[in-house]
Amino acid sequence: MTTSSPDPVLPVHRGSCHCGHLRFTVRLDATRGTRCNCTICSKLGWTGAIVRPDAFTLACDEASLDTYSRHPEIAQRYFCPRCHIGVYGRGHLAQLGGDFVSINLNCLDDVELAAVEIGYWDGRHDNWQAGLRPTPWPIAP
Repeated sequence: MTTSSPDPVLPVHRGSCHCGHLRFTVRLDATRGTRCNCTICSKLGWTGAIVRPDAFTLACDEASLDTYSRHPEIAQRYFCPRCHIGVYGRGHLAQLGGDFVSINLNCLDDVELAAVEIGYWDGRHDNWQAGLRPTPWPIAP
């Protein structure tokens, strides 16, 4: 997937964590998202969308947030230090076009997740080359 500059015709969505400490705006097409069967995405229930960093605006100090990363050379996930909701991630991956922000669509205030078209990744088996598919990948090999 290649990311590009934010399209000015794409809608701006507002989002936040549960308590409202971590607020943001993002310009993206929220009609499509992805899920992954890796352990962190599965346990968090993350439904994601990737944007370029200039499409994302954080309304709090990023240094005030908690972070987690299994692979810090690729990306960090950011969590509210109060309610502990995982809201977004930042990273760099050449296969995604370089720098990216991953938005947890569950945290957007104006998106009906039931209407989002979902594609599924097989991250649990490091099977990224298989690409997205319209049905979930199995947990067991």
